[in-house]
Amino acid sequence: MKIALIGASGFVGGALLKEATQRSHSVTAIVRNPEKVAAISGVSAIKGDVNDARQLAAQLAGHDVVISAFNGGWGDPDIYNKHLAGSRAIVAAAKQAGVRLIVVGGAGSLLAPDGSQIVDSPEFPAAYKDGARAARDALTELRKESGLEWSFVSPAAHIAPGERTGKFRLGDDKPVLDAKGESHVSVEDLAYAILDEAEKPKHTGKRFTLGY
Repeated sequence: MKIALIGASGFVGGALLKEATQRSHSVTAIVRNPEKVAAISGVSAIKGDVNDARQLAAQLAGHDVVISAFNGGWGDPDIYNKHLAGSRAIVAAAKQAGVRLIVVGGAGSLLAPDGSQIVDSPEFPAAYKDGARAARDALTELRKESGLEWSFVSPAAHIAPGERTGKFRLGDDKPVLDAKGESHVSVEDLAYAILDEAEKPKHTGKRFTLGY
């Protein structure tokens, strides 16, 4: 496949880039700083601006799927507005280019047992709340889109470097919990699940999540 990967130099983006190349896909890494993308066979790194929908659409054209690991910037006091604006531009560009879109969002919009969203809980970490709210609102808007093939991935609540096992469980709007009631997955298995969705779509027009 020809995959356009937005945010390929980030934590999740880097894992996605590695997984995609392991599966022998051709990847166009769209990043702010192409020099941060390691020289890998089958990978072409180009400079992109997620806020320029017209330019981005031209860069996405001709690909089989675009995977967005865009993040508005943790620690930025204006992350809510930046993340939502960038997310909207990516959706507009994918529509214009006619390319299927997979968005890597957050776990904050998943549902708690009482039906509320986790991001609205008083226990949700304040440092991540604005970014999680932006990802939640981007999903709400995405669900209203027509004329675009999309999937939205909410990772487990806790993602960290670990093993690539390929052994995890998928869910929809509620966190996937282990026997201890914890929601976690390795970033390698997160990338594994996303590339599975890219290759064989099973959640078009839907959000899905995963965990052990």
